[in-house]
Amino acid sequence: MPDDSLREVPDASLREVPDDSLREVPDDSHHQVTHDTHTASHDELRDALRRVASTFTSQGIPFALAGSYALWSFGAPEPSHDVDFVVAEQDVDAAVAVLTAASFDVRRPPEGWLFKVAPTAAGPDLVDVLHRINHVPVDRALLDRALTRDVLAVSMPVLPPTEIVIQKLRALHEHHCDLAPLLPVLRAVREQLDWAALREQTADNPFAEAVLLVCRRLGLDGSR
Repeated sequence: MPDDSLREVPDASLREVPDDSLREVPDDSHHQVTHDTHTASHDELRDALRRVASTFTSQGIPFALAGSYALWSFGAPEPSHDVDFVVAEQDVDAAVAVLTAASFDVRRPPEGWLFKVAPTAAGPDLVDVLHRINHVPVDRALLDRALTRDVLAVSMPVLPPTEIVIQKLRALHEHHCDLAPLLPVLRAVREQLDWAALREQTADNPFAEAVLLVCRRLGLDGSR
């Protein structure tokens, strides 16, 4: 895989806007995930990604890179918001302990299905570590499906594109159904997606069905 430090930053029109597509879909549809207002640079986000992944790896914490940065490692536009990792729910306390010991500042927001990580006590949180996705606990079986990849010159487990896109589609609902951040991602990784699995595993979500119909009409799923 080419050195990510030489990757071209995509045109601004294709950059992914911040989204919460791996986040819980709360019963209160107006609930918003608590975010730090700091706008991080790509350098800050990449450094946080490397450091957290290296800490988990060196301390034997099972994990995987997830969300938009995982898709970026497969060729999608680089996100500009935060870095997502997943750990099994049973490993949350151990993950918090090793990050704290490595001088990260770990923050527990009220959402209760993730924790946030900042490089320093005074700094912004740049990393979200999720242990539930769409109300479903992360388990070792999900982590076992991760692929080992070199990301920013660090070897780490990365959730496969189909797995991530399934979660993004499952998170869509009437208050969060914006195609703008999704289409550039789907277009970029279209040849690496199992489109039949996407349709099958999101069939109960009409908003996901609508997105997949648009993708079919655009020929992104190889049907044209």
